[in-house]
Amino acid sequence: MSSADKKEDLFPTIGNVVDQADLVPVGEKDQGVEEDEKVVTEIESLCMKCHEEGITRLLLTSIPFFREVVVMSFRCEHCGTQNNEIQSAGEIKSQGTAYTAHILDRADLDRQIVRSSTCEVTIPELQLTLPPTTRGQLTTVEGLLRSIVADLSMDQPLRQIQDPNGYQAIQNIIDKFKDILGDDKDEDLSDDVSPTKKASAKETPMPSFTIQLDDPAGNSFIEFIGSMSDPKWSQRTYHRTLEQNIALGLVNQEEVEENRVSQMPRVANPDVIIDSNAPIGDEEVLVFPGTCSSCGHPIETKMKKVNVPYFKDILIMSTNCERCGYRDNEVKSGGAISEQGKRITLKVEDREDLSRDILKSETAGLSIPEIDLILTHGTLGGRFTTLEGILNQVYDELAEKVFMSGDSSKVEDKEAFRMFLDNLRRIKEAERPFTVVLDDPLANSYMQNLYAPDPDPNMTIEIYERTWDQNEELGLNDIQVEGYEGEPHVDEKKDEEVKS
Repeated sequence: MSSADKKEDLFPTIGNVVDQADLVPVGEKDQGVEEDEKVVTEIESLCMKCHEEGITRLLLTSIPFFREVVVMSFRCEHCGTQNNEIQSAGEIKSQGTAYTAHILDRADLDRQIVRSSTCEVTIPELQLTLPPTTRGQLTTVEGLLRSIVADLSMDQPLRQIQDPNGYQAIQNIIDKFKDILGDDKDEDLSDDVSPTKKASAKETPMPSFTIQLDDPAGNSFIEFIGSMSDPKWSQRTYHRTLEQNIALGLVNQEEVEENRVSQMPRVANPDVIIDSNAPIGDEEVLVFPGTCSSCGHPIETKMKKVNVPYFKDILIMSTNCERCGYRDNEVKSGGAISEQGKRITLKVEDREDLSRDILKSETAGLSIPEIDLILTHGTLGGRFTTLEGILNQVYDELAEKVFMSGDSSKVEDKEAFRMFLDNLRRIKEAERPFTVVLDDPLANSYMQNLYAPDPDPNMTIEIYERTWDQNEELGLNDIQVEGYEGEPHVDEKKDEEVKS
């Protein structure tokens, strides 16, 4: 049995767990079942309220589109104490994750939420922030809101007497949550009282709001509907700060202080002394000490200037952490900001074209019209590789990270995506001709001309003027280095044009 099969057996999906539980006869679900056949593991635990023996039930399961988790449920038959908790069964991820879901109608209240103990929850419309807790949760948006209402309502009667102003401020928040849940404002719901009807099934109008999950450990999740292209759902990954790594226990603060290094750049050869005012030479490799964003230990980022023939100077930066294996490569332009954008169109006819060097900057977008492939500006970051290399990377990213299996996927969506991947595979192997369009509003991208310095018959280069929206997205509208004392700001000029 392979390691993948063992992992699947250890962490079955929720649907498989339910199917397995249905196969156990009703009278044998609690007794007469072999230990290996039990769906839920039961452990005797001490109740911290009455100090009698209670039962903790553990369920190892896999949440579709997410990862493996351990769901724990404790109940004491003597005093009735209950406690539910969820913990991640996987390792802390190399990057933190931030999720945003726009709750626009009542159906969105049924979205599932996995909240780890390190996750911070924010609802901007209500100016409410829930800091990290001591335990995780597996709930829905409605369940999270009801737990917030229950916590806020707990001391309200006492607060009404001792602190009327604080009582009124908290009561306003509770009333807003009850408007969202569709509950009567005079109704008092505690942890022991369940609502008579789900909030998603009610027909009263619901105010829209946004829920944000920020987890440095990367072990939290909020469900999307249909696919990852859900317009009301977004995911963002980020590198953790040193303080976050220390809080997660990944880095020893004392070790960080001992290994603190200077942040001044130096050359790879310590015998070479550089002048800070002198330009960077083509053979020099600058080394910038820093901190690994994954494990927090000291690392070095190396940078070298490279001249691309018939193009311009570029800067290649490489980071490699020897402790955790984190690697990152990035390419940036070494020249000034271009006044115009550039669009390169290449007609690929055979495998020889796949060996062309391609420099894709972080502001460039790439598209292949024949298969409706569109990579927006910034996708994959800056890359200096071959056309075959970048197509292989696109194929690997889509084949591994786009989830087209599970309970929420449709048969027609699976078939369409399978055909798309098959067409992409044929293209990256040059089994059929296709067209590559590389569009960079900063003109910092490049595709090798095999006929240089003569024009390439299969390549078309178009120079165009950037739109105001493109300049705004790139932050160029706010840059004004000449005559800024007396002239109005670019945004003010635009407002005047709109008014006229």
